[in-house]
Amino acid sequence: MALNTSALQHTRWHRFDSQAAINQAALSRILAAAEAAIATSGSFLIVLAGGSTPKAIYQLLASANADWAHWHVYHNDDRCLPVDHDERNSKMAREAWLNHVPIPANQIHDIPAELGNIEGAKAYSETLKGVRPFDLVILGLGEDGHTASLFPGQAVDNSADAVPVFNSPKPPVDRITISQQRLNNTHEVMFLVTGAGKQTAVDQWRSGEAIPATLIQSPNGVDVYCFGVALHP
Repeated sequence: MALNTSALQHTRWHRFDSQAAINQAALSRILAAAEAAIATSGSFLIVLAGGSTPKAIYQLLASANADWAHWHVYHNDDRCLPVDHDERNSKMAREAWLNHVPIPANQIHDIPAELGNIEGAKAYSETLKGVRPFDLVILGLGEDGHTASLFPGQAVDNSADAVPVFNSPKPPVDRITISQQRLNNTHEVMFLVTGAGKQTAVDQWRSGEAIPATLIQSPNGVDVYCFGVALHP
């Protein structure tokens, strides 16, 4: 995995001193991106990160004032588990946020990971077919440097907009992820990175080491919002 040095130069790092501060900054960034996209394109296409890091931000969005009728929501990855399983990213996002705002149901696009990774990926690729570039992709960072379900040591599959993941180093082993190429087809990328456990991955990234997170770039670069990690030179 080779790192594009020009991509590294277009990565902007933002360090916050509290969880509340990073949550509010991310909330403001999402709402501003939505307002700009709706003004320009008539809709806002956002791709959500899963896991625990963004949950508090989604809970803030549940109380936010936004033009929800024009939001279209996608997920960057999900685990091949039953729809109502607590570890499904779609379930978390719905319970924290999406069930509480009037986004039209047909504009919330869960990954049908309950179909299995092969059939679910095919179905989600169909969902994404013809969809214009995303406006904002939100991503997390794993302690091993992974993002979405793009893991170290695994081949990068850009054969479709959504691709199956086999043998994930984190359970469950079967997952579905939006491909690197499709995640890069976006106007903005925002990483949310919290906790001292992410320090090694952040150091690797900032030193120019190629980790999966460095695969993701937009034409406008990448913003990394950090709390609980040091930004060493």
